[in-house]
Amino acid sequence: MASIGVSGPAKLQAVTTLIHKLTEDLKSTSLSPEERDKALEELKVYGRDPRNADPIFTKQGIETLTKHAFDSPSETTSRNALRVLCNAMLLIPETRQRFVDLGYESKACEKLKNDNWDDEFLATRVIFFSTYGTTVDLAKLIDEHHLAESMVANLARHASRISEHAKNKTKPDPMELMALGETLRLLFNVTSKCPSKLDCFTAAVPHIVTLLLSLDIPPPKGTPPLESPLSPLVNALMNLKLDSEEARSCLYPKDAPSSLAEKLITLLDLSLKAYSDQELDATVTPLVCIISSIYENAPADSPVRDFIRKSLLPSEEERNKVLGKGDTLPAKLLANMTNPIAPEFARAVSHLLFNVSDKDANKFVENIGYGYASGFLFQNNIPVPEGLGGDAEKGESSQAGQSSRRAVNPITGQFLDTETFPDMPEMTMEEKEREAERLFVLFERARKLGIVNVENPVAKAVQEGRFEELPDDYEEDSD
Repeated sequence: MASIGVSGPAKLQAVTTLIHKLTEDLKSTSLSPEERDKALEELKVYGRDPRNADPIFTKQGIETLTKHAFDSPSETTSRNALRVLCNAMLLIPETRQRFVDLGYESKACEKLKNDNWDDEFLATRVIFFSTYGTTVDLAKLIDEHHLAESMVANLARHASRISEHAKNKTKPDPMELMALGETLRLLFNVTSKCPSKLDCFTAAVPHIVTLLLSLDIPPPKGTPPLESPLSPLVNALMNLKLDSEEARSCLYPKDAPSSLAEKLITLLDLSLKAYSDQELDATVTPLVCIISSIYENAPADSPVRDFIRKSLLPSEEERNKVLGKGDTLPAKLLANMTNPIAPEFARAVSHLLFNVSDKDANKFVENIGYGYASGFLFQNNIPVPEGLGGDAEKGESSQAGQSSRRAVNPITGQFLDTETFPDMPEMTMEEKEREAERLFVLFERARKLGIVNVENPVAKAVQEGRFEELPDDYEEDSD
């Protein structure tokens, strides 16, 4: 076995010799199976660091590895070569087009039909890297080489076996989970880059749902909530047609229509506790989008919608305080609507809460308060409802399907009878003047930025004679 410590010119010489041996072996079968596999093992170690390993990444090096990977009658040799090839395609982007130029993608698709976790992982990974920066024809792979059918068949096997693991309380093989994660990543990439073939992947939805319902949520202690394969499972649903009849029948099963929504919302709650603001955009945004889609595609009279509303919108109890200040899931979602560190997540949360308000601006303001709703409404050119929330103006609130006759502050969403105010001395006239000037400046800035489009109330007060500027020698009476 090669020593990882070998570096510099010695490493370059060793890699050059190994590539030469493996290339000649393709012409004359000059190596025994043991020698061939040993050479590939050594090459794998050297290839982990691209420095002084250039011969691996050349056109000749990729061709040699590809032929050993897909033309060898030995499964061991094939997998050893695939491991070196995968690592090369990961480290050096140029190698991906070199692989595609050889025209071996069809053989990679053929390997996906093997009921073997290693073959699935390695062949899927090769195709996955081929989807970045190459001329690969994904539509051709789907139409002529059954890429979609093979991937769906692999997902069906995973769903069957992992549901059995769940039933028997046994743990799946780690390689099985790695292969599943790789297939799901490829599914997301292919459906993103070849949307014309989305229909070919709709059959994957039932298997993805089965997997989501079978895997432990929450995951084992110490494991991040969206650790693979949970995150790839969520991402894989992003591009699929969830409004199709085939998808809806498994998204909302008759015996437990809210089961998937319940799992996903539990996962969202755990994720908001586990991930930092810097991680939310990339890690948790897809989950919010899928929950929104689950709500949107559910039948109007489905208990799923009611369950999601009750889970995500502030409860009556939360309205005893200003909304968005507690530790509940609805409070955390509201607090993240204006998260400057995670703008994509903030937008996704805003759209989710607007969706569960049935895309009705009145309900939206009523559900979360004008303070949180206003930014989203302005940004999306949605007219602001008169009276700031309909029933709230009349002293009523209607959250998550419940109604209350108690008056609600339409700005904060808090019950008026629970509001408290700091015991502060009344402002002096000079303080009032300074505050009016500050508000005037802030309002003018907001007008220039397009946040509001109404007349400045301070300027209007001045015009109407309701605002009097104090003379320089003004002295306030004091007792």
